[in-house]
Amino acid sequence: MEQDVVLKIKDRAGVTHKILAPTDMAMNLMEVIRSFELAPEGTIGICGGMAMCASCQCYVTSIHELPEKSEEEDAMLAEAFDVKVNSRLGCQIQITPLLQGLEVELAPES
Repeated sequence: MEQDVVLKIKDRAGVTHKILAPTDMAMNLMEVIRSFELAPEGTIGICGGMAMCASCQCYVTSIHELPEKSEEEDAMLAEAFDVKVNSRLGCQIQITPLLQGLEVELAPES
């Protein structure tokens, strides 16, 4: 059964977009941002979602329990710019029903 979740994503221009993201397509947050064109093409998901760049770094601004960071994600964030305590790589956050109401802000392009 198809179930969409509402996400609020603040783009790099400071505009907040309220979108419906599908939970039945095995997408991650970076792919959703790309599919809704919330960042200019070629500026997000450069590595294709392999946690090998930080182009999809975002700040989680809502209170959601997300999966623990993998060693790869933690290592990539250790090398990224503009990292905050709430930084995550969008490619590592799978869209599931538990993300209902998630709010994120895209990190500045580095």
